[in-house]
Amino acid sequence: MSERTYKRLRMQMLLSGQLPARGPLPAGYRWLPWRSLLMERHAQVKWRAFREDLDGQVFSCLSRADGCLSLMREIAAQRTFCPQASWMVAYQPEPDWPPADVGTIQGILRSGGTGAIQNIGVVPEHRGLGLGRALLVQALHGFAESGMATAALEVTAENEVAVGLYQDLGFRTTEVLYRRGGTGELVYPQDNFQFDTGPS
Repeated sequence: MSERTYKRLRMQMLLSGQLPARGPLPAGYRWLPWRSLLMERHAQVKWRAFREDLDGQVFSCLSRADGCLSLMREIAAQRTFCPQASWMVAYQPEPDWPPADVGTIQGILRSGGTGAIQNIGVVPEHRGLGLGRALLVQALHGFAESGMATAALEVTAENEVAVGLYQDLGFRTTEVLYRRGGTGELVYPQDNFQFDTGPS
């Protein structure tokens, strides 16, 4: 378990204005809307995306396949789980090839009209193609269609690529906090705010 403390940013954006347009996925990629039978596949993508990534150091559950499956079960079991903001991207360049799951995102509805992004994960070999942006935009539209006024997420400050993407889409930092590596335990500020550990 890491003894580091990680700086994290809580970010929000308004959903009341014009949202970024949904664009087509690159050739060979397709959307898979949420279905409960896809839960284990979401967990596998999450694990492959985060096991050697920065957020896998902040939240050790993301570095283990069983931890990702437990997290997916916890997310999907919440009463306010939002299927409209939960998607997977599969890659199938040829019709006779088996599809490969390469991207995942989940969302939960919170009080006060906030949609909380839980995870945005793209496996390393499929990064750099705009899939993370596409997943996030898809989730934002899902939140808006569910009547949410804002979207929120939390990201490790060192992940400059992710922070830049979120800012480009309209997210703004609302709070800076620090979490203990491994457990993700909130170190500072010591408040009672319950925010889902939704790594980017």
